Amino acid sequence: MNTFYKILIINSLLLLFSCTKEEKRADAYGNFEAVETIVSAEGGGKLLFLKAEEGQPLKAGDLVALVDTTLLHLQKKQLQATLGTIGKKTQNPNPQISVLESQKANLVRERERVKKLLADKAATPKQLDDLNGQIEVVERQIGAARQQAGTANTGILGEKDPVLAQVRVLEEQIRRCYVRNPLAGVVLTKIAEPSEMVALGSPLYKIAALDTLELRAYLSGGQLSGIKIGQPVTVQIDQEGGRLRPLPGMVSWISSKAEFTPKTIQTKEERVNLVYAFKVRVANVDGVLKIGMPGEVMLIKGGK
Repeated sequence: MNTFYKILIINSLLLLFSCTKEEKRADAYGNFEAVETIVSAEGGGKLLFLKAEEGQPLKAGDLVALVDTTLLHLQKKQLQATLGTIGKKTQNPNPQISVLESQKANLVRERERVKKLLADKAATPKQLDDLNGQIEVVERQIGAARQQAGTANTGILGEKDPVLAQVRVLEEQIRRCYVRNPLAGVVLTKIAEPSEMVALGSPLYKIAALDTLELRAYLSGGQLSGIKIGQPVTVQIDQEGGRLRPLPGMVSWISSKAEFTPKTIQTKEERVNLVYAFKVRVANVDGVLKIGMPGEVMLIKGGK
């Protein structure tokens, strides 16, 4: 009987030691998350195609969707036709000026002839003065014709600027109908389907970069002094056989305010009601980390 009680006591101590060791193995618990980006349409119309399937990796800049641009192209052609019409409205003063230049040339020749006659006293000074006055009038008419045509053309050509601005607006709207993937990552959710009508801002798909994930975990106030941003830590995840796989991580964010303990989180001190959230950035080298996967954090004492 004594031997039996001795064995029972030894087994109880071993079990207690094992449980205590298990409790102290991890300093914090949490789940992995990623920054999710919702890619939306920047134009309205019929969605011609959407090359984004759930689980599909996409590169930054990949063309993934196109919204119908037919109406925008027709509006652009209409404005371009208007620009061509405006160009035909401009006035050409050259024919009128050419006639006036011919009149001036005739008057100049007549003036030279009168000068010779005046030298021989076969003409009067008044005839010369009259010719000079006529030449001056013609020169003023030439200047007025040029100025009038320039003023008219300035007003006509000024009509082009608003039309060109509208063309540039349409070109930008057409460009935005070509949806390009903003970042390298994996498609998490496909929201729209080809042939659907989408509006400005309609969500098309959700994507996240999975090369690095963050473990959002929680610490009690007493543990808070033991971590700082940039501090290396060890993250443990479950693997086959019930063992834990250690991964290197780095503290990337610490909450500045306390919150009540989330129901899904188990801390090693169950009496703690208020905890502080923090995030640990972990490289997802072989793709083993998944969004929502649980993980444990072991603080490296001294932050080393």
